[in-house]
Amino acid sequence: MTGAPLFERMALIGIGLIGSSLAQAARERGLVKEIAVSTRSPATLQRAEELGLGDSYSLDAAVAVDGADLVILCVPVGANEAVAKWIAPALKKGAILTDVGSTKGSVIDQVGPHVPQGVHFIPGHPIAGTEQSGPDAGFSTLFEQRWCILTPPEDVDQAALEKLTAFWRRCGSDVDRMDARHHDLVLAIVSHLPHLIAYNIVGTADDLETVTKSEVIKYSASGFRDFTRLAASDPTMWRDVCLNNKDAILEMLARFSEDLSALQRAIRWGDGDMLFDLFTRTRSIRRSIIEAGQDMDEPDFGRHAKDKPFISAD
Repeated sequence: MTGAPLFERMALIGIGLIGSSLAQAARERGLVKEIAVSTRSPATLQRAEELGLGDSYSLDAAVAVDGADLVILCVPVGANEAVAKWIAPALKKGAILTDVGSTKGSVIDQVGPHVPQGVHFIPGHPIAGTEQSGPDAGFSTLFEQRWCILTPPEDVDQAALEKLTAFWRRCGSDVDRMDARHHDLVLAIVSHLPHLIAYNIVGTADDLETVTKSEVIKYSASGFRDFTRLAASDPTMWRDVCLNNKDAILEMLARFSEDLSALQRAIRWGDGDMLFDLFTRTRSIRRSIIEAGQDMDEPDFGRHAKDKPFISAD
């Protein structure tokens, strides 16, 4: 979908997978006239310039946001407060400030107090990603047929909200809006908990003294292989997610532990009916996800991540 630019200048603070993909999507679809890129790493900034992801590049985030009418924080959620303090004096009145973090309550708490009067702060979360990271990992179709959730404040400027919604839709996303706390609970079960389970299972396999690493790698079936893909996700990002959405994650972990104990009892006592009912019920969830267009009913095994934006590690 193309059309007239929605913004004159977009500033991307952070240029990893999401930032790089946003730069490419916005460029291809003509969503902005100018893209300013900022990151704290000189090497990453140089690579972004080599890839042609922006029109200007700066290690100083305040320089990047100067004059921007759309500012997107693409940093780990634990870094948002420091970045917000850094850029606040340079934000343009009337600009839209948003983010792409997987937790929303913490972003509101950490960024909100530093947003200047007249700047429209609308937290956001594109539910898209892969296990890859860095500017080379981005691709313009990452957001197609994926959801982007916005958690606007009650007093949000409606024109700004509609403009940001249009931006994400033209990136290819379906857009939904919800309360920040509800978002964090939902993502705790559909994203954060699965990643924690994957990290734990792969870590357990790595720790087993009776199984060598070569055997784990040589004989890994599709189940373990899929877990390793999730467990390969950016450690910094997922550390920050756990620390910044801990209440919701702990709540879901407690529920999961209870269900796991019930499964353990069923196996111990040979309750085949319980096992069959559980496996039948959960199998239908996979079909629902495919019918909703959030995955494809065909083998993948991590071979075609860039061709299939359905693979998500967020």
